[in-house]
Amino acid sequence: MATAQFSTKDKILGAAEELFATHGFAGTSLRQVTSRADVNIAAVNYHFGSKENLVNEVFRRRMDQMSAQRLVQLERALTEQPGEIEPIIAAFVEPALDMAGARSGSGAFVRVIARAYVEKNDALRKFLSDQYGHVPREFAAALSACVPALGKAELYGRLDFLAGALTYAMADFGLIKRPAGTTEHAHRSRIAGELIRFAAAGFRA
Repeated sequence: MATAQFSTKDKILGAAEELFATHGFAGTSLRQVTSRADVNIAAVNYHFGSKENLVNEVFRRRMDQMSAQRLVQLERALTEQPGEIEPIIAAFVEPALDMAGARSGSGAFVRVIARAYVEKNDALRKFLSDQYGHVPREFAAALSACVPALGKAELYGRLDFLAGALTYAMADFGLIKRPAGTTEHAHRSRIAGELIRFAAAGFRA
């Protein structure tokens, strides 16, 4: 029974993620989700209770793991390479790019993240701030120790710029395309290296 329940919940989350990526949060109805997932509305109500909770859980499914990986890598960077800015930025960048390149259907989630940036959804923003706001604060504190002359507003502004550039890179959108004959892993490793160097120079400027 537990396996069936998990399967139904996962189907709903997968369908919702795809639809949110395509139509946005406001533009997606629960009826569309149930149709895509091939379940009834009672299943959505049972597992999530409301559309708002469904939106939150779509984010939680991906971001819990990514946030944990970021913090583990950050702690390792501070322990093994204290005072170095590049390992701190790598801890922020690499888990996100790894998630974007995973073969677990997370490609749609990258577009969902972009939706969160552009759509006005105060409830979602509060959820993300409450659940994951500690992660950028940890990184801000670590970066501040490397560039102590940088004011708090400038520091957070540049961290926002890094997050925006990272989202762009995760979406694999723009001029830098994967060359023929290059593996996805090698391509993303190169992009990560370029972004880390670019961001480090920005923080030091």
